[in-house]
Amino acid sequence: MPVDAKSPRKLRNNRAALTHKVRYALTHPRRVTQYLRRAGRDAWLRLKHPDHVGYYRAVMASDTRRNPEAAVGSQTHERWLALGQMQFDYLIEHGLRPEHRMLDIGCGNLRGGWRFISHLDTGNYYGIDISPDILMAAKKTLVERRLQDKLPHLTITGDLTLDFLPSDHFDVIHAHSVFSHSPLEVVDECLANVGRVLTDTGFFDFTFDRTEGTEHQVLHEDFYYRTETLLALARKHGLHARLMEDWEERPHGQSKMRVSRTPLAGEAV
Repeated sequence: MPVDAKSPRKLRNNRAALTHKVRYALTHPRRVTQYLRRAGRDAWLRLKHPDHVGYYRAVMASDTRRNPEAAVGSQTHERWLALGQMQFDYLIEHGLRPEHRMLDIGCGNLRGGWRFISHLDTGNYYGIDISPDILMAAKKTLVERRLQDKLPHLTITGDLTLDFLPSDHFDVIHAHSVFSHSPLEVVDECLANVGRVLTDTGFFDFTFDRTEGTEHQVLHEDFYYRTETLLALARKHGLHARLMEDWEERPHGQSKMRVSRTPLAGEAV
């Protein structure tokens, strides 16, 4: 049985440390060539695109050309379906209703989005992403699922200021596997602005790669944060925040946090 990605031992790992890299290479020798190829590609892309959004947009273009489902973190179609179902089931359990207006940050190729579009009333889904390539794949998913009549919004964005969106508009905002690929200044930018577009009874759920050790990043693609860091960042912007313990029970390697403008009924302040 594989070790839980959120086990205490793994939560203390520093994947950027040389000792971890050596141990991982010795344990998984067949993955060394793949890692070196990825490291070389990413170093080249960082030279061409010094800003993080430009760099990660280029990463997504490269990954999407090979396999749009793998580009959003699903190595098989079955896993793509399972992760989308997991996202959907969780929000349904937490009260997502058809009349709600939903913003899906980093919607990708609609791994979870096509289920949300199907569930929500016409026009109530708004997906944004920094990658035009993955949004083209999202449109293909939309056609394959025959959801054109639901009139979802699929929009490219260059940052997370959300300045093109209306105030007090979204009941649910969702970002799955976005902050796990974002430096802290991008997370800060989002939390500084997300409260404006949330309704006062709405909430923003996001996943992140959690560490209980040193915060670190790997190849400028994968970022690991302490829970306390993100809680403090939310408080700095006047938001209420909590770690979602019930998500920890799911078979998913990332943790989930919820923020809101006001304390939500039944939740800790």
